[in-house]
Amino acid sequence: MKTYAHWVTHRTDTPLGPMTLAASPQGLTGAWFEGQQHHPDAQHWCAAPDHPVLQQATAQIQAYFNNQRSDFDLPLDLAHGTVFQRSVWQALLSIPPGTTRTYGELAQQLGNANASRAVGGAVGRNPISIVVPCHRVIGTGGHMTGYAGGLPRKQALLQLEKTV
Repeated sequence: MKTYAHWVTHRTDTPLGPMTLAASPQGLTGAWFEGQQHHPDAQHWCAAPDHPVLQQATAQIQAYFNNQRSDFDLPLDLAHGTVFQRSVWQALLSIPPGTTRTYGELAQQLGNANASRAVGGAVGRNPISIVVPCHRVIGTGGHMTGYAGGLPRKQALLQLEKTV
């Protein structure tokens, strides 16, 4: 069973709604929009708005929304995913700002062209929205599909990055 008891948290506001940020001793481990799917239960996490990683994440996310940065420079902790999920999340980090990839292209990048559905499942479970840019993954033919934070947010993020 996964344990999140050692995580600290901070809530920040964004133009797309409040986000909960979480950090472990290894780095940023979560960034979820309010109401987002797959958000772990945070009721036992300790609020730590002065935590250095959470302060950096808050500042960088705000700069992103103010068009002052397009990528992030934060220590990340992706250890709570499966080996496959972590490989997909690492692949997401290789998608440059202002571009998109399809689920099939990511599956090919990972060496298994037939794994696009599995890739989609792992993308949907990405725990670090925006920073690990799952919003840059689209369906075949440019279709907007799946985003745990909701398709309107995905569209807004892509518009912010001018990829639509």
